[in-house]
Amino acid sequence: MQERRRLSSLFFQRLTVAGLIILQTVLIIYTVVSRSRSSQLFGILMTVISFFVALHIASQPRKTTYKVTWIFLILTFPLFGGLMYLLLYLQTSKKRLRSAFLSKETLYRLRCCPGDAMNQLCEQAPEHLQLVRYLQDHAGYPVYSGTQTRHLSPGEAAFPIILEELEKAENYIFLEFFIVQEGVMWNSILTILKRKAAQGVKVRLLYDDIGCFLLLPREYPQALRKYGIECITFNPFRPLLTATQNNRDHRKVLIIDGKTAFTGGINLSDEYINVYEKHGYWKDSCLLLHGKAAWSLTMTFLEMWQICSGQKESPKVFFPPELNSADCSDGFVQPFADSPIDEEYVSEYVFLQMIHNAKDYLYINTPYLAINETMMTALSLASKSGVDVRIVTPHIWDKKIVHMTTRSYYKELLNAGVRVYEYTPGFMHSKLMVSDDSSAVIGTINLDFRSLYLHFECGVLLRNSAAVMEAKEDFLRTLNDCHRITPADCKGSVLTSLKTAALRLLAPLM
Repeated sequence: MQERRRLSSLFFQRLTVAGLIILQTVLIIYTVVSRSRSSQLFGILMTVISFFVALHIASQPRKTTYKVTWIFLILTFPLFGGLMYLLLYLQTSKKRLRSAFLSKETLYRLRCCPGDAMNQLCEQAPEHLQLVRYLQDHAGYPVYSGTQTRHLSPGEAAFPIILEELEKAENYIFLEFFIVQEGVMWNSILTILKRKAAQGVKVRLLYDDIGCFLLLPREYPQALRKYGIECITFNPFRPLLTATQNNRDHRKVLIIDGKTAFTGGINLSDEYINVYEKHGYWKDSCLLLHGKAAWSLTMTFLEMWQICSGQKESPKVFFPPELNSADCSDGFVQPFADSPIDEEYVSEYVFLQMIHNAKDYLYINTPYLAINETMMTALSLASKSGVDVRIVTPHIWDKKIVHMTTRSYYKELLNAGVRVYEYTPGFMHSKLMVSDDSSAVIGTINLDFRSLYLHFECGVLLRNSAAVMEAKEDFLRTLNDCHRITPADCKGSVLTSLKTAALRLLAPLM
């Protein structure tokens, strides 16, 4: 019954879009064929409306690539494009979400407690100061010492360590994931969560409703509450065309007692640990933090929980006092998060700074590659300046159109000297950028428009940490299972070129 209801909701949404397309087609045919005065007036009205909507888009502080895409659609399909834009962007629901995130009742400005490593970094690694200062002073995410790091890959290597750390929980376990699906992985974790909840450990699960749309029953949160597990869904799906349905919680965070945290590409589903083959062999990774920096991800989770649940609570009750005395020499660690609600493109700025700062090499894993001209220029300039830039994407795709879009960028990158590879055994889902044996970013962020501008994401900037070299070594091992793309792989017919141009134009909407 629940499955039928979810499918009905999805059908209703697609029917709405199909209806708009059919209406658009009928009205265009009517305007072209009919010579009546009403059809002429209708054509003039649509032209005027399209002009003003396009003018409104041009005046907005959005990325130029988005503006070009929407203006093209609106001027080409004045009714359909205009209505889609109005439905998606001029609604009070998104304004309410924005207000909730920026209100004084959230934890928005409380993340900076207790970052402690800025002065130490200035003395030991001043070459990294620019990006670290941006994240701490402007975005509000402090830099920490006193944190041990491990890069864990693939998923089946990370899984037993996740279970081991969960068993150590004494006070609370927080989980925030895009996808949760019943199977070996989730059932093993759930067994521990039930037992811990029965022992008095506070357990909270936050998952994205669209990410789990066909994977979990609608009443799943109520079922978990019977075991003492607090559970809520992020941005519940409604069969309406709304802007907020585009803004998904793509984060993957697991926190134990505020002093241990995992984040990365791995969701709570069996394909991530290769229990079964979904798109060939699934190559993924995650980062394990022990120590002070885990608190920053804890604060990020508590912020999202407060927004989604409406609960008002002090983060101080979750702070583990022993963190104040934590001490280790594993470099500098700076967790950060990104939100589509503000106009601060934190993830994009982090990646651009990483690219600009690279001197020797820059290695990138990403499942999707759909970037704007700014990012493309930065990668090309780095390569032309002598930096060894290498990018690994999947060979076996999960979304055909998105994979075709990814391949549309290959030729331009190759012309700039960038080395592009496809991971041949299966699907590359790892999200990684590592540079110069000193810096890395590991998290949930893909190099595409959705991750950079539409989704809630998180990542960790690492400086001189153990995980940096672990990530580099894993990347180089992965190249043994990759096909290096050559100019011959990028050749195609005129039709292919036209298809590529269309995909690049529509990439911001994918």
